[in-house]
Amino acid sequence: MTQILQNRKIIHVDMDAFYASVEQMDNPLLRGKPIAVGGGERRGVVAAASYEARKFGVRSAISGYLAKKNCPELIFVKPRFDRYKEISNKIRSIFYDYTDLVEPLSLDEAYLDVTQNKKGNPSATLIAQEIRKRIYNEVGLTASAGISVNKFVAKIASDYNKPNGQTTVNPDEVLSFLEELPIRKFYGVGKVTTEKMYQLGIFTGLDLKSKSLDFLENHFGKSGAFYYDVVRGIHHGEVKSERVAKSVAAEHTFDENLSSEIFMLEKLEKIAGELERRLKKYNIAGKTVTLKIKYSDFTLQTRSKTLPYFIADKVLLLETSKELLFQERMKESVRLLGISLNNLNTEIKKAVVVQLRFDF
Repeated sequence: MTQILQNRKIIHVDMDAFYASVEQMDNPLLRGKPIAVGGGERRGVVAAASYEARKFGVRSAISGYLAKKNCPELIFVKPRFDRYKEISNKIRSIFYDYTDLVEPLSLDEAYLDVTQNKKGNPSATLIAQEIRKRIYNEVGLTASAGISVNKFVAKIASDYNKPNGQTTVNPDEVLSFLEELPIRKFYGVGKVTTEKMYQLGIFTGLDLKSKSLDFLENHFGKSGAFYYDVVRGIHHGEVKSERVAKSVAAEHTFDENLSSEIFMLEKLEKIAGELERRLKKYNIAGKTVTLKIKYSDFTLQTRSKTLPYFIADKVLLLETSKELLFQERMKESVRLLGISLNNLNTEIKKAVVVQLRFDF
């Protein structure tokens, strides 16, 4: 049986406005100006915003139209993902100088377990400072970091002193830190859940802690147990150096809304082809096909079917997606279609760790 390590030393490193910062680093003319990486056209979406743009309410995932409305001086820059990946690889090479237990979450953030590290440094706080300094000197960008006993608290702490800062939450500070934290700052508590918690009188971690497990499970289902544990500093997630994919997907947002299913089938064929390429690249297959539909009113619908065998080829992906498309009538015209494959043929490897005690 796997024994969970309670007093680990976890660092969460989060690059500051990564995509936008890379663009400003590569183009001096953009430095100090409000920029957005993404599309500024009518149906474009902001992928990232510089801190200068964020002052005007420009943030990722909002439309390019709204971003420009909020900040008329906003400069749009097309994303260069090959460049971002190149920079990300340089940053990760720095991480691996300290530990092999590195779990990337995306190009711009990662968890590091430095409980036992290659430098023999007992201080996770000093390691985080050294890593951030090296990223700045060797790459030219700033990073923020959170340091604590588990991934959940470290993730929250990295956002506490942004940009270009870090926060350490020591073992004896975890409970008070979480009790004082606004509930909207809890990682995993989104906008909808935050509003629901407000209605239940839960505004801080202390409010959340006052609720029983039964109460939380009655109102939040399976997530209730998660909330009950994390506010008490209990989070057993290990830093996994190899993350196992749970799904592979491809999707496309259309320039014009589609109301004809014939046109949708044409788009689905291309999406299925792209998904097939991704699956074959990583030698992955799956059993559950999910069709994602986003309507013109931005409501989202998913339809799924699980097959008795693994698939990865375009023909079967498209055939199943067609069946799901015609499963029921469309509510509105469609602005996005996507296909994802779950229930994959990947194996999850569990690491066994030993419980230790040490100074933080």
